Amino acid sequence: MTESLARVPAYRRIAADLAGKIRAGEYRPGEALPAQRELSQRYGVTLMTLRQALQELRDDGLIVQQAGRGTFVAPVQAAYRVDTLRSFVDDLREQGHEVSTSVLGCAVEVAPAAVREVLGVPSVLRLSRLRSLAGRAVIYQTSWVPAGLVDSSDFSDKSLYLTLADAGMTIVRASERIVPDLLSPEIARHLGRPAGSAVFVSERITFALDDRPVVMDRAVILGDLMEIRAERAATRLSLQYRARPWLSSLSS
Repeated sequence: MTESLARVPAYRRIAADLAGKIRAGEYRPGEALPAQRELSQRYGVTLMTLRQALQELRDDGLIVQQAGRGTFVAPVQAAYRVDTLRSFVDDLREQGHEVSTSVLGCAVEVAPAAVREVLGVPSVLRLSRLRSLAGRAVIYQTSWVPAGLVDSSDFSDKSLYLTLADAGMTIVRASERIVPDLLSPEIARHLGRPAGSAVFVSERITFALDDRPVVMDRAVILGDLMEIRAERAATRLSLQYRARPWLSSLSS
């Protein structure tokens, strides 16, 4: 051990080591850390020293401690502003969160009656995606776009809005309705939750410059991982999605 490292208090070295493991994903958001006695033995320090290290991590917002339950990696705190026309992924990535998209299906098909009524076209490109936040699936999203409006791009890396922009489409507004619902068996399989679990369902219609509807979205959002908050002002309404603490869902 070098002289400079030896001068660093043991609790700070432990805090730095645990922080590195958390940031590297060895301990994921919402996951329990080993018991304090186990950690103190692992690092060869007293419980008092170990607790000083945990205090550092708590002050830095990396962990949360719950009496009688233990120490957990702090859950991801995320907000998705739906008063903008940016995509879910763009908003969260701008906040510095790890967001991934898995494309479950992308094909041209006959428009379902409800979609045909909104978009006014007989056939659509149906795009199904699974949105994951910090490795946890949180949203199952289905989008319908008039067939021929966009190509079948790799939507795992490129947002639908950006694809529309590249196709020369100018998006000017969207209307959105959010309602509570219960998770269907089909979507439950993708989100890893029992059918009948509480969810939010967002139904969104996006309009182009000529006021023509060009996208119809239906997003199923896990109700125990996300919450919706509204901030009201005299001239505007700001609506946000926020990630809820994941500790209760992980312990059930």
